[in-house]
Amino acid sequence: MRYIVIVFVLFVACTSQKPGHQKPNIIWIMIEDLGYQLSCYGEKGIHTPNIDKVAEQGIRYTNSFCTAPVCSPSRSAMITGFYQNYIGAEQHRTQDEFQKKPLPYGIKPITHLLEDEGYFTCFMGERKTDLNFIPERPIFIGKDWSERNAGQPFYAQITFPGTHRIWHRDSINPIDIEDVELPPYYPQTELAKRDWANGLEAMQVVDRQVGEVLDRLEKEGLADNTIVFIIGDNGRCMPRGKQFLYDGGIQVPIIVRWPAKLEQRQVKSYVVNTLDITKTILDVAGIDTGYELHGLNLFEEEIQKRKYIFAVRDKMDSTYDAMRAIRSEDFKLIHNLMPERAYCQFNRYKENNYPVLALLNVLNLRGELPPEQARFMAPSKPEFELYALKNDPWELHNLADDPVFAGVKKELLKELNHWRENVIHDKGVTEEFRNGGWPADYPTKSLKEWEGVLEKFEPWVFREPKSKMKHPFR
Repeated sequence: MRYIVIVFVLFVACTSQKPGHQKPNIIWIMIEDLGYQLSCYGEKGIHTPNIDKVAEQGIRYTNSFCTAPVCSPSRSAMITGFYQNYIGAEQHRTQDEFQKKPLPYGIKPITHLLEDEGYFTCFMGERKTDLNFIPERPIFIGKDWSERNAGQPFYAQITFPGTHRIWHRDSINPIDIEDVELPPYYPQTELAKRDWANGLEAMQVVDRQVGEVLDRLEKEGLADNTIVFIIGDNGRCMPRGKQFLYDGGIQVPIIVRWPAKLEQRQVKSYVVNTLDITKTILDVAGIDTGYELHGLNLFEEEIQKRKYIFAVRDKMDSTYDAMRAIRSEDFKLIHNLMPERAYCQFNRYKENNYPVLALLNVLNLRGELPPEQARFMAPSKPEFELYALKNDPWELHNLADDPVFAGVKKELLKELNHWRENVIHDKGVTEEFRNGGWPADYPTKSLKEWEGVLEKFEPWVFREPKSKMKHPFR
């Protein structure tokens, strides 16, 4: 009973802004290509004390996901509060036949809605906003919250790209490969472990940058009434991660701190997604959009009743593929709309940046991969993949054709199709799309060619923390 009262009081506090009430400042920290590779999520070998502190002071969500496994559609969804397919922003690196268009249906980016309510908005990142639509005016007003008027509430989006490939090593706190744990769908070799450790080191560097932001809030006396969100835009940049609908591609941290309102040390396991952040921000700012968003308020009791989240993968650069997924706490169903194409069909970004992809290709072409790793290197995909996540968290055992789980598959597919038809108005795959993009010939290289790629990657992966070595493919 006490918990219900707390939730209700918090809901009222967060969604009802009285005249003269001081609106909270909002900081949205976006860390590129980040899954649960944080020490507060139990990742081995890594040390992220600043983000851990935010989690300790607020809420950490343990079943949290983005809507697309790559940056531009995922970010387009977040900043509007609508699934990317609904607003025509689903195609990554939109060009040619997928020209960017204005937002439909009178939808506005949350920054414009906040500005209209008196907020100062700024983008303080080192890189891109990367949106797949044409805004009616600049997305942000300024570059730093110091530019605002005295007493004006602010929304700051801060993007840290250090966890995006190429991964600079951490010379202050290097990680030993014996301290890391690889998912079982990767070869358990020193190269794979070193590559994974390098990614964790890059996250440690970003964690110190996050600490600088938090220190500034304290020094300026802003911490108490500033909501801080820490999220990833999509999953980790590794095979079976970014660009795919496995948890490695769509599972992202969502951590929120608001000292003035939120109790500390909360861990929530119900399913949430990044659209919920958008809805929450608008609610706490007291903004009525005039239309219903696709997300829910993270602080409302209603979100605890949600059964499913959904995710979509469409074009990635000029790699044409299409996948749809539905996930509950216990199961995930993936519908591969182009099963004739290999998981690892050609993609220039991945082949030039993923040492472990080169390793997988070499071992696969030599016939040396175990079944749980070889399946991802197959020349085609099953149309459906069903995983029982409690017993199979790495999504290795496809149960889609198992009669024991026929009822689960039927129910999930029904819900997925309903969502596709009635929520995002999914266009699916046209013949033009099916025939588009880079050539889908597979394997994309011969064994000798992949061995040459791997040979070039090896010194880069094993470089020393202070090395100035040039990336082999840049």
